[in-house]
Amino acid sequence: MIDLLLADSEMTDLARRIHPGNDLDECIARAAWTVIAEPGDAVAGALIQSAGAVEALALAVGDSSSLLAPGGASAAASRALRDGRARWRMRADPLAVGAALRSAADVDAQLLIPGDVAWPTALEDLGPHAPSALWVRGHAELLTSEPRVSIVGARASSGYGEHVATELAGDLAATGAVIVSGGAYGIDGAAHRAALGVEGATIAFLAGGVDRAYPAGHQSLLRRIAEEGALVSEPPCGAAPTKWRFLARNRLIAALGHATVVVEAGWRSGSLNTAGHAAALGRPLGAVPGAVTSASSAGCHRLLREYDAQCVTSAREVRELLGSLDQVYGREARVRDSSHTRVLDALGTRSRLPIEEVARRSGLSPDRVRAVLGLLHLEGDVALDGGGWYRAPVPPSR
Repeated sequence: MIDLLLADSEMTDLARRIHPGNDLDECIARAAWTVIAEPGDAVAGALIQSAGAVEALALAVGDSSSLLAPGGASAAASRALRDGRARWRMRADPLAVGAALRSAADVDAQLLIPGDVAWPTALEDLGPHAPSALWVRGHAELLTSEPRVSIVGARASSGYGEHVATELAGDLAATGAVIVSGGAYGIDGAAHRAALGVEGATIAFLAGGVDRAYPAGHQSLLRRIAEEGALVSEPPCGAAPTKWRFLARNRLIAALGHATVVVEAGWRSGSLNTAGHAAALGRPLGAVPGAVTSASSAGCHRLLREYDAQCVTSAREVRELLGSLDQVYGREARVRDSSHTRVLDALGTRSRLPIEEVARRSGLSPDRVRAVLGLLHLEGDVALDGGGWYRAPVPPSR
C-alpha cells in the first residue's frame, strides 16, 4: 500500500503540502494509519511503536500473514494482530488515503507526526493508545504552548454553568493559558468563546475530520477557532463524528491539558469520561460545585466525592490546581530562558501594554508572548488590568 502511494506523484505532492519535509514515507504511512485504524486502537499503536509506521503498515495490510507472528510473540498477541489485520484491511484503500490528503490540502490543514516541533509529547503518556498522527487547522504550535487547561462540561448546560465556564476560561486565557476543549455545545462552546473574547488561545478537539463543522450550530465558532486557535482531530478529513470517536477524543483532551476542570456535568455525563482519563494519567483534576439539588452538577459532586477532584470556584484556584508545571511532570526547577527576560524587559511598572506591543518590543511571536506571560503571571512577576500587561511591583519582603 505504501509503495502504491509513494509511486503516485500527486500523493507525494499532497504530502509535501500538508507536512513539509523529507520523510514522505513516514508522513504518508501515518496518514494511512489514521484512515485504516480507529482512534485509540491499542493494537495499531503497539505495532507502530514496535515496528515503526511504515513497516507496521506493511504488516497490517500486506499479503503475508506470517509476518504477523514475529519470533517470541505470544498466542494472544498473534491473535490480536490477526484480528487487527482483519479490520484494517477492510479500509486499506489507497484512494481513501488520497482523498484524506486531498481534503486536508483543500482546507489548509497540516499533518502532525511524532518528532515534529509542534508534536505534543504529553500525548505519549497514553502509551499504545496515543494517536499515530494529528490533523490540524490553525496554529499547531499551540499544542506545545504552556500552560494548557482542559475545560469540559455538559452540552445541556445551565446559565450558571456557562457563566462559570466563561469566567474561568476568560481569566485563564487572558493570562496566557491555552484553553482546551471539545467544540461541543454548552460548556465547551462557552470556554472557547471566552478564550477568543479576550484574544487568548484555544484548541478544539473534534470527533470527526477538521474539514467538517460539527456541531453544525458551531460552524462560525469552529471557523474562528481555525483562524485564531487550532482545530485538531485524530480521524482524517472527511471522517464523520461517531459516538465512539467522541469518547476516544476525550482521552486527548485529558492528556493534552496540564489540568482538567469539569464545570458542569450530569451523573452520566460524557465529561466524566474525560475526567476519568485525566485521573488515570495523573493529571490534576478539578470540579466546580453546584447546587445540591441540581442534576446538572451531580457529576461534579460525584467527582469531588469519588475521584478526589479538587473543588474549583475561580481561575485563581485553577492556577493553584496547576501549581508548578515542574511539579506536575516531576522535573527540576524551571530555568528561565531568554524569552522570559525579553518579555520582562519589554514591560514597565507604570505603562500597560497589549500583547501585540509586548511582542513588538520583545521580538517574539504573540503566541509565545501569551505563553510566557502566563507563566510569569503564575510566578507573580507580571500583572494584568483593564489597560494591559505590566511588571508587578516587587514587595519589600522579596
